[in-house]
Amino acid sequence: MWIFGRKGASGFSATSTAEEVTEGIHGSGLTAIVTGATSGIGSETTRVLALRGVHVIMAVRNIQKAIQVKETILKDTPDAKVDVMELDLSSMASIRNFAAKYRSLGLPLHILINNAGVLSPQFKLSKDNIELHFATNHLETMKTTSYEQNTEGRIINVSSEGHRFAYSGHLSDYMNNELSYSSIYAYGLSKLANILHANELARLLKEDGVNITANSLHPGFIDTELFRGHNIFSSMYSYAVVWLITPGVFDQGAATTCYLALNPQVKGVTGEYFVDSNFAKPSLRAKDQELAKELWEFSMGLTSSK
Repeated sequence: MWIFGRKGASGFSATSTAEEVTEGIHGSGLTAIVTGATSGIGSETTRVLALRGVHVIMAVRNIQKAIQVKETILKDTPDAKVDVMELDLSSMASIRNFAAKYRSLGLPLHILINNAGVLSPQFKLSKDNIELHFATNHLETMKTTSYEQNTEGRIINVSSEGHRFAYSGHLSDYMNNELSYSSIYAYGLSKLANILHANELARLLKEDGVNITANSLHPGFIDTELFRGHNIFSSMYSYAVVWLITPGVFDQGAATTCYLALNPQVKGVTGEYFVDSNFAKPSLRAKDQELAKELWEFSMGLTSSK
């Protein structure tokens, strides 16, 4: 029987904090990009990585808010290396501009954390006519392979146990389809895509002999700005809370992300799903290799056409 707070094989549990899972680890010399870094789990991830010496690039849409987060971090850790770059993940043009600017800086990239997420109560198309959840949660990860280094790179997709709520059937049937849109199922679909993408990317990178791992995780169900402007969530909360165990603070919510980013226990581990800084089993659909390939091909078609 699983008990909340009981330590798993890693030595950590749902109550472990981001600082605890990275204690004693020195990340100096490493560079990380963190999307969605202006609040909640993203800002805590940025803080802890910077605390451990990692040079963190906050890839954000709201520059002023990111600067405020950076200033707060520097007050506590004056020697922290934190920079802010603009990135709108609902726009392929912005994604490409970010990638070009990042390359022009000549910075290495060891860790990519795809943390940005949106739960929208209404169907909404992005600037490039790609359904917002998909563009925000998935497509930017295609750009990461060009930044591989000789040291192990780590790609981390922040998913959710909400992936179990995803639409059934072919994924492409629901992308940009206003008639079949449901905010809960669309969110579940985007989170399922996070896991499938990490799995397929892990397979391809391993097949090519590239020293980059790709994993996904459930951070815990936390009251973040993810649910801004959303009132239907209360209707599913009573059901979801039974099995979406709820870390109540951001330092616990960011723990699994920071664990996958820095902890040596996961060196060489790829294509896995984690909960509470431990291996976990996602849904059967999330482990479907053919579905992962379908998503990859569909995604490549979207990105190449924009």
